[in-house]
Amino acid sequence: MEMAEYDRAAHRTVGSDLGERDRLLLGAVGLAGEAGEVADLVKKHVFHGHDLDRARALEELGDILWYLAFAARTLGSSLEEVATANVKKLEARYPEGFSGKASRERRR
Repeated sequence: MEMAEYDRAAHRTVGSDLGERDRLLLGAVGLAGEAGEVADLVKKHVFHGHDLDRARALEELGDILWYLAFAARTLGSSLEEVATANVKKLEARYPEGFSGKASRERRR
């Protein structure tokens, strides 16, 4: 699935009764909450000895993607634009690819 196709499909499930301020807040809080759920699954696997529930982790990552698309759209952007900007930033930051040495030596 292409990002634009996902963005359109996800947007079908967005309610229209929120103002911009509340949409921004919902996007930010939703991202944090879903990321917390992924972190909790990993914590329980690594530190508590639980089996990693891959299906649930993927479901939570999908929820993160939904909130990311929602937040991007609220900001007048798209998943594709966010991804493109991120790749450009990473290429500028690590032109030879990531390394610990490059990370320690880079200027912010």
